[in-house]
Amino acid sequence: MKNIQMVDLKGQFEGIKNEVNASFQEIMEETSFINGPHVHAFQKDLEEYLGVKHVIPCANGTDALQIAMMGLGLKPGDEVITADFTFAATVEVIALLQLTPVLVDVDPETYNIDPDKIRKAITPKTRAIVPVHLFGQVANMDAVMKIAKEHDLYVIEDNAQAIGANYHTREAKTFKAGSMGDVGATSFFPSKNLGCYGDGGAIFTNNDELAHTIRGIVNHGMYERYHHDVVGVNSRLDSLQAAVLKAKLPKLDIYNEARKAAAFKYTEAFRGHEQIVTPYREGDCDTHVFHQYTLRILDGKRDALAKHLQKKGLPFGIYYPIPLHKQKAYADERYNEADFPVTNRLVKEVISLPMHTELDDEQIDYLTGTIIDFLK
Repeated sequence: MKNIQMVDLKGQFEGIKNEVNASFQEIMEETSFINGPHVHAFQKDLEEYLGVKHVIPCANGTDALQIAMMGLGLKPGDEVITADFTFAATVEVIALLQLTPVLVDVDPETYNIDPDKIRKAITPKTRAIVPVHLFGQVANMDAVMKIAKEHDLYVIEDNAQAIGANYHTREAKTFKAGSMGDVGATSFFPSKNLGCYGDGGAIFTNNDELAHTIRGIVNHGMYERYHHDVVGVNSRLDSLQAAVLKAKLPKLDIYNEARKAAAFKYTEAFRGHEQIVTPYREGDCDTHVFHQYTLRILDGKRDALAKHLQKKGLPFGIYYPIPLHKQKAYADERYNEADFPVTNRLVKEVISLPMHTELDDEQIDYLTGTIIDFLK
């Protein structure tokens, strides 16, 4: 059996090696390292894939979220509602911009932001909602968009974990994750479903005016060299990373199908086990692209299982062990523990198994067998 890895980037590279190496050589010879032809070509390809008018590449996913909020003109003190159960980058940028983060609990099935909790958290100071498409599962965007429309709020989709996923609205329309709100943000961190070989990110929108503003923000606020029209940052995707992403993008749907196939095998192996809750999925599951395959281990056995896997030399992840409302940087007396029953349970039960495009049946059988044997 091949060595099991949490993410197998080397194996995936074999399928795009020739194209990437040729592009790298071309970039080196052209010395077009910043905003070169490969960046613009990838931008256009991603616009077509997502079905959006504007993709603005940037340096990383955290920048993408921050720049999206800057572009919308959010002001210090404005309240932004987001999920308590997610990676800190989502709330980090809210705090950095001196906005007020408002954390709410998540849905017990999908682990995404609970629309009912959004409604209860809205105040006259609320300006935006940030749904996070966690672990590759698209949030309930019908409900989020309805709430936003009723209260005249912006929607900023944190799509760092769900690029390529589809969402089917109640009106029977289909959209790519990240393309439904006022603006979407994604990360191209190497382990993502569409990842580069360093840092990278992008912002997407169908709003022409917002896109224009964001294009200035990512480049020091310049539209014309040395003319700074808006307050900006330095956040650009370099050509080498764009070349990797351009090679991978045509294969993204294939990559995501491979992840789903592995996820279905995991789920089938665990079917009926009383101490294991497998990930929620809808219908043919094109709303979930399994950035992570995350189980809940019941009866207080998660930590013991983690130690067992570690002893066996098998990789796993615990995403996330501490809720944001309990993090020292974001603790606030406004938060009441009684308001976060789902999140507080999840952080004690979740464990993520290896998930990538190169998983084979032998590896999955060994992982699932090891877990089942331990929980007997």
